[in-house]
Amino acid sequence: MLNPDDEGELLAPLEDYLKAGVHIGTSSGMKSMDWAIYRTRSDGLYVLDVHKTDERIRVAAKFLARQQDMKRVVVCSVRAYGIYPVEMFAKVSGAQSITGRFIPGIFTNPSIKGRNDYLEPTAVLITDPHFDRQALKEASRVGIPVISLVDTDNVIRYVDLAIPCNNKGRNSLAMIFWLLTKEILREKGELTPEKDAQLRIELFRAPRGRRPLQVGDI
Repeated sequence: MLNPDDEGELLAPLEDYLKAGVHIGTSSGMKSMDWAIYRTRSDGLYVLDVHKTDERIRVAAKFLARQQDMKRVVVCSVRAYGIYPVEMFAKVSGAQSITGRFIPGIFTNPSIKGRNDYLEPTAVLITDPHFDRQALKEASRVGIPVISLVDTDNVIRYVDLAIPCNNKGRNSLAMIFWLLTKEILREKGELTPEKDAQLRIELFRAPRGRRPLQVGDI
């Protein structure tokens, strides 16, 4: 729910979640997403429950932080605005990123070679179960746990942990991956006050007409 009185329980101020548009869904509401929908606006757009988003970010971060080797965590995005935050998440957390088209067979065909070699991840994180459906399909086929960002118009079949959010917007995607990164580092005991101050949300936001920020900038 969007209750300002509960703001202290969130990973970030409620105002920041709202400013980033994390709560803004689509005009389509799938039955499987009822649990995460707070209300419907007068213009027909569904509004997501930010507290559910925040809660699932914490759960996902705990799970990912417990992976023995973050290099075996694969994070994917076909969506244009998801590519940059995914790559930044991977650079800071130590995970592997696959952005753009997902080559069929990466998780299922040991003989595959090319832009992406065959991988055997222990966990997969995707930005959209529809656009990243090839990664979702292959991970599900071989029993790899899948965490996915999901919007109101998504079907969450085969998704093991769904994080409800606006998974289309530039600012929303930046905020989700920024928070996930910080929570993983916190769970691993690696988020020092200095590191926390350096990990600015701007580092995860897809750039517009300027040089992309790099990890070395932090």
